[in-house]
Amino acid sequence: MDDREIRAALDRHWAASDANDFEAEHAIYRDDAVLDYPQSGERIRGRRAIQASRFAQPNQKRFAVRRILGGGDLWVSELVLTYDGRPSYVVSVMEMRDGEVAHETQYFGDPFEPGPSRAQWVERMG
Repeated sequence: MDDREIRAALDRHWAASDANDFEAEHAIYRDDAVLDYPQSGERIRGRRAIQASRFAQPNQKRFAVRRILGGGDLWVSELVLTYDGRPSYVVSVMEMRDGEVAHETQYFGDPFEPGPSRAQWVERMG
């Protein structure tokens, strides 16, 4: 797959994630894919186990893609993932092999109020 095809597959993946289309969401993963959540120390092995773990998630979720950058075998997606109305900022690092995700690492960060010490240089983002 070339970069254009991988980018289109990523767009389909995140759209399916937002729509709770669990089959389409996981079509991008290799059968032996690995998913890591460093903050919780979790590792999930295999596309079906990744899919099952997400299907079991009880919260209502929405995905909004902020940007996707990458090329070749390394792609990074910046997202806002909203669980039950509460946003979390997510960075997904996907390592591809033969056009499919072989390894994904997701990092989560909660929003916080800006610090007053830098207020004079800050422009608020939407």
